[in-house]
Amino acid sequence: MAVVGAGLGGLAAAARLAAAGHAVTVLEQSDGVGGKLGRYERDGHVFDTGPSLVTMPQVYRDLFAATGGRLDDAVDLVRLHPAVDYRFADGTRLSVPGSPSAIPSALADALGPAAGTEWTALMERAAAMWRISEEPFLRRPLQGAATLARLARNPADVTTIAPWQTLRGLGTRQLSDPRLRMLLDRYATYSGSDPRRAPAVLATVPYVEQAFGSWYVRGGLHRLALAVAERATARGAVIRTGSPVRRVLVEAGRAAGVELADGSQVRADVVVSGVDAAALYGDLLPAGGRARDARRDLARATPSLSGVVLLLALRGRTPGLAHHTVLFPADYDAEFDAVFGGRDRAAPRPVADPTVYVSAPDDPALRPDEDSESWFVLVNAPRHDPGRGVDWDEPGLADRYAADLLAVLARRGLDVRDRLRWCRVRTPADLARDTGSVGGSIYGSSSNGARAAFLRPANASPVPGLFLVGGSAHPGGGLPLVTLSAEIVAGLVGPA
Repeated sequence: MAVVGAGLGGLAAAARLAAAGHAVTVLEQSDGVGGKLGRYERDGHVFDTGPSLVTMPQVYRDLFAATGGRLDDAVDLVRLHPAVDYRFADGTRLSVPGSPSAIPSALADALGPAAGTEWTALMERAAAMWRISEEPFLRRPLQGAATLARLARNPADVTTIAPWQTLRGLGTRQLSDPRLRMLLDRYATYSGSDPRRAPAVLATVPYVEQAFGSWYVRGGLHRLALAVAERATARGAVIRTGSPVRRVLVEAGRAAGVELADGSQVRADVVVSGVDAAALYGDLLPAGGRARDARRDLARATPSLSGVVLLLALRGRTPGLAHHTVLFPADYDAEFDAVFGGRDRAAPRPVADPTVYVSAPDDPALRPDEDSESWFVLVNAPRHDPGRGVDWDEPGLADRYAADLLAVLARRGLDVRDRLRWCRVRTPADLARDTGSVGGSIYGSSSNGARAAFLRPANASPVPGLFLVGGSAHPGGGLPLVTLSAEIVAGLVGPA
């Protein structure tokens, strides 16, 4: 069995399948494991270069238990208090507690008495959405009309899910404070989407984050990838880095292995692809054939947003800085118009006044000394698309935009320009090159549109013996869903 890609989805699939008795070889193009769950080190400063938050820890506990280990023996999970510090353009600050029971009063204190009551009612609705959708949608293979039928069995459930309603529409109906609606809108970006077009069921994202906690892996989240890789190798899987795959071999209509860039072949009766689905169907499979419908669905879906990252090595410490800080702009819609195109019908472009996310773990393992900080700064951005959108390789663009973002930080109260040792910029073009995600789309396709979830590539491809894991496949992006995709694929393949 061949697994293409050593991102978290590929590693989790390899661990489960090796534990089920399969002979597994993982083939990774880069020199290390983790994929988007990457790591960068320089001068004693250490950064996670992708995900910076762990939610649904039970998903990883299940993975480790299924492969003969214990998550808590492999990584040190720390629950965050506060979970996140929000700062709004009008000067309001909202520190969201890590305990769900404390959130309503914190909202009321920051945004007024109605905020806590309204958010509680919304989270009760989101909890019902979660109960309805988690098992039939997130933990089972995508089966088109059959999946819809499972969700539609009870008319009351359909009313709760409200598939005709957007996340923005849900917030407008249930939340009176525009700042609270802005906070809800942000959760659309967790799937790379526009809240004006993404489904209301994405309200389950803040529910999950609050109900199951916001967690950090001491030493950086990349350690989670290393721990899952260790589970895979402990069960007998072989991980080969520096082994880019050029194509999936298809013989007699089914997957037969892979061909590497050097022309050598790895024969396999099952191939599990953890690469971006658009790259798999567009580049690694023969044109035409059984994959034609999958290519068509991908062409109809809206690609997810990407991001520009600044890795900031800083002198000194910032008093009162939370682990996660979100700095909102005055006009959130202008950001989504820039990323996806919108009201002004203009082509996608870098966001002039974006929401800025700062991850600044207070972790001695990530800094050279006690008088230093290592910040991961992320803003939403359109994907790399030189033909129709932004060419992030345009000379000078990355450096100019980095300077603009440092100025935005300064205007919003976090001026670190005189503390800067160095800054490394990672654009959507860099993400595309480093991870193979087409255009640097972080989540493959977005959740924009009522049918978007059903256009997402299924875990069982149209080519027998070829399966998909990872954020661009069902059930979606983000660490827990990627890990669930591996569980689904392991179930589809079955034991050896």
